[in-house]
Amino acid sequence: MKWQVHDRSTRLRWISLAVLIAGLVVSAVIYWNAGTDAAEYQLDVTKQYLRQLEVYGGKANVIATDFREWISGLWHGRSLALTVAVLSALVAAGFRLAAIPVPPAGPRVSPGQDPSRSLPARQVDHQAQDVGGDDEA
Repeated sequence: MKWQVHDRSTRLRWISLAVLIAGLVVSAVIYWNAGTDAAEYQLDVTKQYLRQLEVYGGKANVIATDFREWISGLWHGRSLALTVAVLSALVAAGFRLAAIPVPPAGPRVSPGQDPSRSLPARQVDHQAQDVGGDDEA
């Protein structure tokens, strides 16, 4: 069997595909093994608790607590499966973005200039320039 040496772009595309497939498979396994998210009664989500949060820290405290609980909820049960799937898709997209080849630097074309008649950047002749101070006029 003859092995081929792939360029950087091809390797990154294969890596992105492997990351995406692995992430989706792991996500599916987590989803099926997690069972259902039973709506458990949480004592700290009562109106009295929320009122106390607002009294002690204001609306910002209530919002920060809700945000913290939302973030911690992403790492349990079926929410974890969705989090793993989204993160693997983002990482795969990052590798795919890195696989896009950068076009080579070509001749500069000014706006309104015909690209087929573009000339290379102008060379500056440093010896022909007048430095100043030598002129006696």
